[in-house]
Amino acid sequence: MRVLLELVRIVFLVIFGGALVWVVLGPFYDVHPTSGEYQWLGAVGVYGILFVTYRNRWQFSGWYKGKGKKKLSQRVTRFIVFGSVLLLASPWVIAIINH
Repeated sequence: MRVLLELVRIVFLVIFGGALVWVVLGPFYDVHPTSGEYQWLGAVGVYGILFVTYRNRWQFSGWYKGKGKKKLSQRVTRFIVFGSVLLLASPWVIAIINH
């Protein structure tokens, strides 16, 4: 039962966390007309950051109490966050290059 509750919690965090961040970022991507077709890159970046946040923080405050809970290594965390930030910025960069 705890595993099912944790899965529901993960789905809730991903859907609503992603939507909340997208409400903030969406208008920034709409500033330039050509950046709109590359918004999916920003969405991948948002979900990368949500993944890191879940693995390093949120998993320790949930219902699941199993043995497989551990943080991402610092190297992997930095790699994913750096890649996510690049993905978040890429629609603007592509729009500038294509302009």
